[in-house]
Amino acid sequence: MSASSLIAARRRDALAAYLFLAPFAVIYLVFLVYPFFKGLWISLHDWELAGSYREYIGFLNYQDLWTDTIFWKAVGNTLTFVAMTVPTMTALALVLALAVFGQGRLKGVLRSVFFMSSVFSVSVVTLVWSMVLSADNGLLVPFFHFIGMKPVNFLGHPTLAMPSIALTTLWWGVGLPMALFLAALSQIPGELYEAAELDHASRFTVLGRITLPSIRHTVLLVLVLQIVGQFQIFGQAHLMTQGGPANRTRTLVQYIYETSFRDWQVGYATAMSFGLFILMLGFTMLQLWLGRKGDE
Repeated sequence: MSASSLIAARRRDALAAYLFLAPFAVIYLVFLVYPFFKGLWISLHDWELAGSYREYIGFLNYQDLWTDTIFWKAVGNTLTFVAMTVPTMTALALVLALAVFGQGRLKGVLRSVFFMSSVFSVSVVTLVWSMVLSADNGLLVPFFHFIGMKPVNFLGHPTLAMPSIALTTLWWGVGLPMALFLAALSQIPGELYEAAELDHASRFTVLGRITLPSIRHTVLLVLVLQIVGQFQIFGQAHLMTQGGPANRTRTLVQYIYETSFRDWQVGYATAMSFGLFILMLGFTMLQLWLGRKGDE
């Protein structure tokens, strides 16, 4: 093949590659890149939701965040929720995956049962758990009466409200990470377990020396997905407690929603959104860095 023919073939291949890439590139630019820079531009303005009032104020919205006590309370609540749910969700999903992994009709049924909760909408999940945790006529009220105690108002208690939302989230979201762990477990060669059985290795030794090292990348993936997802908690707190009591469960996304759609301060809400983005990016990068350090 001559040099001109080789160059022409490479150009055809490059053109074909660009054509295949073009739909994704257009979607990426329209729905991700453009909204990002548009949001950054809005955050530099006093931008009302309704009407045409727009005033450039520079970084004043970001300066106001430093003195906004409700914002920092929402940040603390969000970090508390993430600390409650991310490690617990990961560990619980791994335990369930180990328990239901393998052949058998019962294990198949249990896999379906544990995954089933993840297909429900947030409105259904919060309605069910509000009925369970209600201090008036909840499903736990007869139990408290049986043991001679006054029913506890879980969602109205300053200390128990956030753990109650975390419990609801664990019940709702454990199915997907469990499925990821099941997929990872199925990729571990069976010869490794056979060799461990011949060496009379204990279950804890097999777990620590074979299973966990083999699925460490999936563990990292689940942790990153959970960090990104749980930082964006909104529906559970908004529907179950409305941010109460005394702002104890008001999360960052809920405060952004209220600032934008209730107070019409879109510019300030967008600045808070970038603060949330920085938090999520920082924790995600930290988790990825720790994962890479573990591979060295």
